[in-house]
Amino acid sequence: MAAFAYILRCADGSYYVGSARGETLDKRLGEHHAGTFQGYTSKRRPVVLVYAEEFERVTEAIAFERQVKGWSRAKKEALIASDWDALKYLSKRPAAQHLPDPPASS
Repeated sequence: MAAFAYILRCADGSYYVGSARGETLDKRLGEHHAGTFQGYTSKRRPVVLVYAEEFERVTEAIAFERQVKGWSRAKKEALIASDWDALKYLSKRPAAQHLPDPPASS
């Protein structure tokens, strides 16, 4: 059964990372829009879907959700924008982000 991991931008500009397990993504988004469940997004509506990825296994979607929840805002925004160079840069250790890239070898 397919599953999804997704990112919503909330009305206050914050991001919510979640997953839809065994249901359609549209159904889960409808629940967020309706405020069906009390929680983070119910107090920050309306929400907008800004990123979604489908996984074959629920466990993969959950693992991705947990990983992205731990990311900085900048890293989430790089993922949303599909900016792989920025995502790679932001994934470096903080101290390594300030070092210049080594010269290309010829």
